[in-house]
Amino acid sequence: MKLKPLGDRVVLKQLKAEETTKSGIVLPSNAKEKPQEAEVVAVGPGGVVDGKEIKMEVKKGNKVIYSKYAGTEVKVEDEEYIIVRQNDILAIVE
Repeated sequence: MKLKPLGDRVVLKQLKAEETTKSGIVLPSNAKEKPQEAEVVAVGPGGVVDGKEIKMEVKKGNKVIYSKYAGTEVKVEDEEYIIVRQNDILAIVE
């Protein structure tokens, strides 16, 4: 991977959207809601951000839930990623 996040930023790879509902209805591509669950691909070093010490609590490989409108979408080598600040991550999925 050629992305190395700085500070308290985290690179996420979004998980696939559901293709069908629980009852079996197939959703067209424009009706699918963007999932808020992703896998952590890279983690910044943390450090001091805005005068506060930031300890990184996520690590590569974690599955996380992040804020709906958080981050910046980037495309590298035909792969799409989202770069978010650690405080935009709401939970780690275990």
